[in-house]
Amino acid sequence: MTVYTKILTPSQAPDWDIPISFIMAILAYLTAPWSLRVILERKWRLWPAMLFATWFTVDGCYAIYWYFKDPVALDMMREVNFPASLSLYGMCGIVWLYRGSLRQLFSEIRSR
Repeated sequence: MTVYTKILTPSQAPDWDIPISFIMAILAYLTAPWSLRVILERKWRLWPAMLFATWFTVDGCYAIYWYFKDPVALDMMREVNFPASLSLYGMCGIVWLYRGSLRQLFSEIRSR
């Protein structure tokens, strides 16, 4: 299965679809930095909510979407989608973690 998905281009992958891409991207934008901040700042009481937000963004919305759109694609691709989406979610959290403008970030980097 993994080999099959690796040789496909995104337009040929059975689970590649523009609406789910936007849904997952918007959810990642809204939850990934917060999830990472919960981990970094050790806010233990928020871990259940963080785990749910992470799971829902990475797998839950994907499973719901494909369950109704094409269950065969869901069965084929869900197993390989989770690690890829979780990695991207973590990267988005890192990129969007900074609280401030891009100008402030560059200024802070230069001052160090």
